Amino acid sequence: MIVLSGLPGTGKTTIARELVARVPSIYLRIDAIEHALKTASGSAEDVGPAGYVVAYALARSNLALGMSVIADCVNPLSVTREAWRVVATETSSHLVEVEVVCSDVVEHRRRVENREADIAGFALPSWEAVLGHDYEAWGTSRLVIDSALVSASEAADLIWRRMRER
Repeated sequence: MIVLSGLPGTGKTTIARELVARVPSIYLRIDAIEHALKTASGSAEDVGPAGYVVAYALARSNLALGMSVIADCVNPLSVTREAWRVVATETSSHLVEVEVVCSDVVEHRRRVENREADIAGFALPSWEAVLGHDYEAWGTSRLVIDSALVSASEAADLIWRRMRER
């Protein structure tokens, strides 16, 4: 299982698509899950941890069947990161945790302000919302990909290399 984490606009979804194009995998995108939950409930309110809980369950089910899983999420808290580790442990699955960052603030802002939603009806966050996002520092080892320095293809190469190191 590969879990791509990082603030909105850092390139997680672009990298995830590159990974899935190379090796067909179950792709779990928290944005899509949370948007579906909001649509189903008829509410614009934050769904809290529900999107992550659904993703953990889907990951667990698919890993148990021997499928590869790629999760695309902000994964901002130590508790959400630990939950992915528990899923991997419970299914005896190898886990590669990836934090995607964009060290070029100007480029990061440009991406956030100029991207278009690829989920119908999904409201993308503003630059101010990204800056204000609750995002805890990592206290555990992970692969850090700086999307200001490497392309999505290069990032996918680095991630697959890490997967093969198990």
